[in-house]
Amino acid sequence: MQKAFAFLGLKKSSKPFKDYYSEWFNALKNVHLPQLRRAMLAATVSPAILSAHVDAMQRHFIAYYEALDLAALNDVAQALFPEWRNSLEKPFLWLGDLHPYLFTNLLRSFLEEDDDEGSGDEEEEDGRESRGENTGGQPWYLARAWRSPPRTLTARIDQIECGLRLMVPALAARARHAQAAFVDRVGREWGRCEGRSEDAKSAVEESVAAEMEELVDVFVDANRLRRSVLSDIVNATDVYQAALFLESLAQFLVGFKDKKFLAQCEKFKMPVT
Repeated sequence: MQKAFAFLGLKKSSKPFKDYYSEWFNALKNVHLPQLRRAMLAATVSPAILSAHVDAMQRHFIAYYEALDLAALNDVAQALFPEWRNSLEKPFLWLGDLHPYLFTNLLRSFLEEDDDEGSGDEEEEDGRESRGENTGGQPWYLARAWRSPPRTLTARIDQIECGLRLMVPALAARARHAQAAFVDRVGREWGRCEGRSEDAKSAVEESVAAEMEELVDVFVDANRLRRSVLSDIVNATDVYQAALFLESLAQFLVGFKDKKFLAQCEKFKMPVT
C-alpha cells in the first residue's frame, strides 16, 4: 500500500516512523523504566520523586502518540500498517497501535490478583508491613497498593471500560466504511479510464485524496482514545498504583523485543496449508 501512495505522489519525504519508535523504545527501556523502578523502591524516602517519574513515564507515552498522529498525517499507511512490527506485537494492534483494551485489561489484572490472594496470610503480611519489611519481594507500600481499592476507583474503572465498549466498535465501523468506500471509488474510477494510465493515475489520485482523509481522522481518533484511557487510568489511581501500572505496561512492551522469546514463538509458527 505504501508503494501505491508513493506512486501517486502522496507520500511526503520524512524520517520513517520506525526510526522514531526505535529511539522512543530505547529511551523507555534504558531510561524511564529503570528510573521509575528505582524511584518505586525508594518511595518511602521521597514520594515526590516517585510522582515525578510517574509523570515522566506518562509524558513519554503521550509524546509517542502525539508523534504517531503526525506520522499518520504525513503517511497514514505507515501508521495503519506498520510492517516493522514483529510477530509478537501484531496480534495486539488495533488501528495501527496497541488496542486500548490492553490498558484496561492490564489494570484489571491488579484487581484480580488482589481478589485471588488468600486471606489466611493477611495478618502475617500486615505484621511485616507494620515493621516496614518487604512482602512478596516488594516494599510494603507497593504490596498494599492494590489491596481493597476504594469504590470510587472501581467505579471509575467501570466508567472507562464502558466508554471503550462504546467507542471501539464505532471507530472500527468507521474504519471499515472508509476502506470500503476507498476500494469502491478507486475501482469505479479505474474502470472508467479503460486502461489509459495517465487518466487512471489522475482519477485514482483524486479518489485517494478524498477517501484517505477519513482514514486519517479515524486513526487520529483511535490515538486520542488510547491517550485518553491512559491518562484516565493514571488520574484515577494513586501514585503507587499508577507506578505499578506504568511499570507493567512498559515491561509488556519491552517483552515484545525479547529476542529469545521471539525466536521461540517464531519456531512454533503454524505452516500455512
